[in-house]
Amino acid sequence: MVSSDITSNEKMLILHQNIVNLVKQLSMPLVEVSLVIAKFINILSEKLKQVALENNEKLPELFTVPWPLDFYESNESESKLNLDKVIDVLDNDRIDILDTLIRTSINLEEIPLSDSLLVLRSWEKLVRTQLAKSTSPGQLFSTVEIPDDF
Repeated sequence: MVSSDITSNEKMLILHQNIVNLVKQLSMPLVEVSLVIAKFINILSEKLKQVALENNEKLPELFTVPWPLDFYESNESESKLNLDKVIDVLDNDRIDILDTLIRTSINLEEIPLSDSLLVLRSWEKLVRTQLAKSTSPGQLFSTVEIPDDF
């Protein structure tokens, strides 16, 4: 099938499935997926804001702010997080692979910025929810849990 024959929704699904498959295949830790997703959300958000500004338009909050989490957790984590230790333990090769997969999927499928951002916002919500439920630094390195209906 030629890329131009693929609908926008199908392109978004391809990006989403590519991320799901890689995260599962590499058993990627929550912290690594979070870092890559955050990087791309920042890049895509800035580009969309720039386009909107150039066209005297305002972006809907759907694109500009993180989606709300489905729960409210008031427990404050008592554990202290040593960011230097976390950074030392990151697998930069895995991070680079996910980074490359997202970038090439967006470019090869010619997915519009807004559609790409929506896919990544759903991932952001997933990883933020799991980060918020983490009660120890070790949980940052647990594999991302991908629900069946995600």
